[in-house]
Amino acid sequence: MSVTIHPRSVWAEYVINGKDRAAAPPAPSDNPDWSPVAGVFIHYRGPALPNNDYNDHLECVVDIAGVYEEHTSNDDFNGDIAYNFLICKHGEIYEGRGFERGEANHCGHIGIYGRNSSFYSICAVMRADHTATEPMLRAFRDLIQFLRTEAPVPTGTRILPHSFHYEDKDCDGSDYPETDCPGNLTMYAQPGSTIDPAAPWTGLADIYVYAAQKWVNATYQNASGYIHCAEDGRTGWGTVLSFTQGLQQELGISPTVQSFGPGTFNAVKAHNTLPQDEINTNLVHLYNGALWCKGYWTSRNLGAWTQDSETALRQLYTDAGLSWPDTAMRSKMWPHICKALMRMDQFKRVPGGDVEIQHIQQRLNARYVAEVGIPAMGLVPCDGYYSRDVQQGFMMALQYELGIALGSITGYFGPATQSALRGRGSGTLTGDLRYLFRSACYFNSPTMEPDGSGGQQPYAYKASDIGTDFPTGTHQSWVQAFQRFSQIPVTGTNDYTTWAQLLVSSGDTDRPATGSDCITEITAARGQQLYAAGYRIVGRYLDEHLPPTDPSYLGKALKPTEPQTILNAGLRLFPLFQYNGTQLGNFTYEKGFDQGTKAHLKAIGYRLPGGTCIYFAVDYDALNVDIDSNIKPYFRGVKDALAEAGNYYSFGVYGSRNVCIRISREVGARWSMVSAMSWGYSGNLGFPLPDNWSFNQIREYNFQPGWGLDHDVWRDNADPGVSFLEPGQ
Repeated sequence: MSVTIHPRSVWAEYVINGKDRAAAPPAPSDNPDWSPVAGVFIHYRGPALPNNDYNDHLECVVDIAGVYEEHTSNDDFNGDIAYNFLICKHGEIYEGRGFERGEANHCGHIGIYGRNSSFYSICAVMRADHTATEPMLRAFRDLIQFLRTEAPVPTGTRILPHSFHYEDKDCDGSDYPETDCPGNLTMYAQPGSTIDPAAPWTGLADIYVYAAQKWVNATYQNASGYIHCAEDGRTGWGTVLSFTQGLQQELGISPTVQSFGPGTFNAVKAHNTLPQDEINTNLVHLYNGALWCKGYWTSRNLGAWTQDSETALRQLYTDAGLSWPDTAMRSKMWPHICKALMRMDQFKRVPGGDVEIQHIQQRLNARYVAEVGIPAMGLVPCDGYYSRDVQQGFMMALQYELGIALGSITGYFGPATQSALRGRGSGTLTGDLRYLFRSACYFNSPTMEPDGSGGQQPYAYKASDIGTDFPTGTHQSWVQAFQRFSQIPVTGTNDYTTWAQLLVSSGDTDRPATGSDCITEITAARGQQLYAAGYRIVGRYLDEHLPPTDPSYLGKALKPTEPQTILNAGLRLFPLFQYNGTQLGNFTYEKGFDQGTKAHLKAIGYRLPGGTCIYFAVDYDALNVDIDSNIKPYFRGVKDALAEAGNYYSFGVYGSRNVCIRISREVGARWSMVSAMSWGYSGNLGFPLPDNWSFNQIREYNFQPGWGLDHDVWRDNADPGVSFLEPGQ
C-alpha cells in the first residue's frame, strides 16, 4: 500500500537549536537489539496546555519541532527525537526516528520483547483534553499496515498503549513513573480496534463510554462473579452487563451475575431512590455511565448527578413513552427504567427506524407497563423497529385486551390466546383492541400485491389508519392484499386466521395446505395417501451426509426409483439438500461449493429436469452476525458451484424469514422455503414473509404412526417443483 510520510525537514524548519541535525535523516540505531518485529506502541503529547488546539498544520509541525528540542535537551534518547513517527489530527504522518530505534526511554519487556528494541513507536500530536479525529485514526491504520507489510523490518500484530505494563522496572531498577499515555487514544491502542488494519473499520469510539468502562472494571474487579468488560469506548452487552453486576454489588446481591432478573429488579424497587436523591456515589457513577452508554449526554463527572444527568434521564423517560412530570409515576417506573439502562435496548429512534412503529412502542409502554402494570411485561424498545422484544410485549398487550387475567399473561401464543382470538378477537373491534389489530397490520407492512404485469409490488399500510376507530377502505384493501399474499382466506376482516398470520410466522396451523416434506421414503401406497389427504407436492432430500453405519443415520435420502413413484401418485417433487445444517461451523464458502457440486450431481442422477430449484437448508435460528460471517459465504459457494456446472439448476433457501429474506436479496436465492413452524426463532419475529416465498412450513405432525410429516403451504404460481423426469440413459 502507499502512505505519505512527511520527511523530518518539514518540521525541522521550526527547530530553534540544531535545525540542520533535525532535518538530517535519522542516524542508524546504536542499539544492537533493535528489531521492531513485535508491533507498535501508541503515545500522545501529554497533559493539556492552554491555547494548544492544533487548528492548522503549522501548529502541528511547530509542536513536533518542540518535541525534538525537548528530547535532545539531554542524552535520554541518544540525541534524537524518541518517536519513530508522529501523526496529527489532520491525518498527516511525519517522520521522527523513522525505521531506527525509537520508543520512550524504558527498559522493560513485553514477554520476550524489549520495549525499546522490538516496537515501533507512534506519537499522536494531541493532548489529554483532545479526542482523536477520523483522519488521525485512518492515518494510524494506514501507517500500521505499512509497517506490517512494507517497512525494512516488518512489524507484528501487537498494538499497545505506552502505559502498558508500567509495573515494570526502569533501566536502573527503580519503579517507572506512572503514565496515562496515550490518553484518549488508549481505547484504540489494542488489537482489533479501528486502527488495526486486520479488523474492520468501525470509526470513532466514545471517550465517555470508555471512561465508564474503566471505572466499572476498576471498581468491581474484586466483586464476586464480576466479569471484566472491554475498555474500547463502544457500548455492547459486555459493558451493560458489567454495569448490572456493579448495581447488584451496591444493592447487596452476591455473587453478582450478568443478568438483570427479578432479584435485581426487586432490589432496585426496594431501594426506592431516584438518582437525584441518591447518596451512594457509586450508584450515581453507574447511572451516569449507563446513560452515556445509552447515547445520552449526561454528567462528564460520573460521580456527580448534575443538571445534565437529570435532563438525560428525563429524555429517556420521554423516549420510552413514560410521563416525567407525574412524580408518582416517575418513581413507580424507575425500576423499569433502571433495567432498561442495563440492557442494549434503544429508546431513541435509530437510523432506519419507523416513527409510527416508535409511537406504537411508546404507547405499549405507557398503557401496559405504566398504566395497567402487566407483571410479566417490561419496557419494550422504542427504536422504530418491530423486533422480538416488541413482539413479545405486543402479545402481552393483546392478551390483556382479550381479557386474559393479568397473572396469566405470558406473551406466549398458546391455547388461551388462540381461543380468545377466535372469540372476542374475531368480533367487532373498538378502542385499544382495534388499535392493536391495526398496529399488527402496520408491523407486517408492506405486503405484496400484483403489479399488473405478472410481477408484484409492495403495498404499504397507511399510518393514518392505525389510530382511527372508523372503518376505512384503505385498511380493508390492505388486509385483503395481505391475505392474498399470505395465501389465507380473503375476508378483509379480523378473523382468527388473519390475526394468527399477523402475529406469528406459523399463522393458523390448522389451515389446509397442499405442500409437504419429510425424511420418509414415499412408496406408492404413501403417495396415494398423501394425494387423498389433499397434498400435491412433497419435498425430499437429495442426499444424507452420514453413512448407514452411523448411529444418527436417518435414511432420509431419495431412493433411486422414488422420484418416479412420487410422480406416479399424482404428486410433484421439490428437492432439499442438508448436510448437518444445524451448526454454524457447517456454513463456509468451501462447504457451500462442495455441497452445491454434490447437489448438482445428485439431481442429475435422479434425472431432475433443468431449472429445478434445490433448497439448501439453514436449520437453526441464525442471527444476523451468523448470516454475515458464515451463511452468506456458504450460499455464495453454492451459487458458484451451480454456475460452474452450467447453472442447470437454481438454488433456494430454507430457513427463518430473516435468513430467507437476506439470502434471497443479497445472494440471489430463487425461492424461499420458510421454517415458519419455528415461530419462536428470532429470525421469524419481526420479519415479514419473504417476497419470493414458495413454501411456508407451518406444522409438523404424525401423518401416520412412525411417519412424521411437515405441513407446508404451497404458494400459488410459485415454484412449480418437478412434474417430470429427464429420459434415462
